[in-house]
Amino acid sequence: MDRFVLWDIDGTLVSVGGLGAEVFDRAIEATLGRRPPERVRMSGKTDPQIVGEYLEMLAVEDPAGQLESVLEHLERELAAAEHEMRGGGRMLPGVTAVIDELAAGGGVLQSVLTGNIAPNARLKLAAFGLDGLLDLEVGAYGSDHADRRMLVPVALARLAELRHVELAPGQVWIVGDTANDLACARAAGARCLLVATGRAPLEDLAALGPDAVLADLADTAAVVAILRS
Repeated sequence: MDRFVLWDIDGTLVSVGGLGAEVFDRAIEATLGRRPPERVRMSGKTDPQIVGEYLEMLAVEDPAGQLESVLEHLERELAAAEHEMRGGGRMLPGVTAVIDELAAGGGVLQSVLTGNIAPNARLKLAAFGLDGLLDLEVGAYGSDHADRRMLVPVALARLAELRHVELAPGQVWIVGDTANDLACARAAGARCLLVATGRAPLEDLAALGPDAVLADLADTAAVVAILRS
């Protein structure tokens, strides 16, 4: 095992459309009895970070005390909307071919590094048949830390503890679609492939200076060559 590929979920592996933001509205309404008047920018952020920004917007007293309640409702609301996610969401181009090719070649372990809390990450992946293709036990999630930049060490520690594989940060690839994915990789000394399948245009991602940047994951050979390098 000499490479550890950590996939972002939203905007990189799958798109759930407007439902991704809508479930936050529903969770906040279920907790506080009111919806936020506007939406915060969510791309690349962790769920606790997003909820914290909403609670600040709403001037909630004791936001730390309300955070866990909103996250619990967020889990329930996404589970209740699973049929909406399957119907309105989609897997992004090239995903299964790349994951399968990396797995077939050996030497690469694949998991996720995502801002989603763990149960929501699993639900999103399961909705599109991806949960069985990745080792989710060694992933890192928004429920592990609100700061995405702290998540690579979490995944490496789980890899060592659960799979008895110790890798250096330089053997890790983060694959994502936002500047926050790159910041996460840089903070840990990992490498980063950015793909323009989220909200950010290709030229904006390229200007950030990641180790690699592609329009999408459709060219299996090109993506696999990058992630095995």
